[in-house]
Amino acid sequence: MVRFLIRIAIFLGSAALGLFLASLLIGGFHVHAAGFLFAIIVFALAQSVIEWLVERLFHRSAPAVAGVAGLLSTFLALWLATLLSDGLSFDGVGAWILAAVVVWLVTAIVGWLATKFLLARTERNRR
Repeated sequence: MVRFLIRIAIFLGSAALGLFLASLLIGGFHVHAAGFLFAIIVFALAQSVIEWLVERLFHRSAPAVAGVAGLLSTFLALWLATLLSDGLSFDGVGAWILAAVVVWLVTAIVGWLATKFLLARTERNRR
């Protein structure tokens, strides 16, 4: 149960950081304070479901497919988050593509580092 809660915290935290950094780096990507928390939750839920589905479909494929699938799930999750909340908006397709790449990179790196260090520590403590 603790591992599950840590994974949720990592996913939500990396999504928040990725969306925030993308809003700072990309001029056409806007994060609105009123809907930011809801957008994070929608984004994280959508990406986790899409990522799970892709992992189930392509679990035997090459790691390159996993990277492309992660980027695709980020595109779809951003799209769903803009449809279902007022927390995110884009000024054109270019901003949407750049935001997806930035968010994907940040969530992948932060997720990997946090999982490696936090979950490894809880695994050691459990033994």
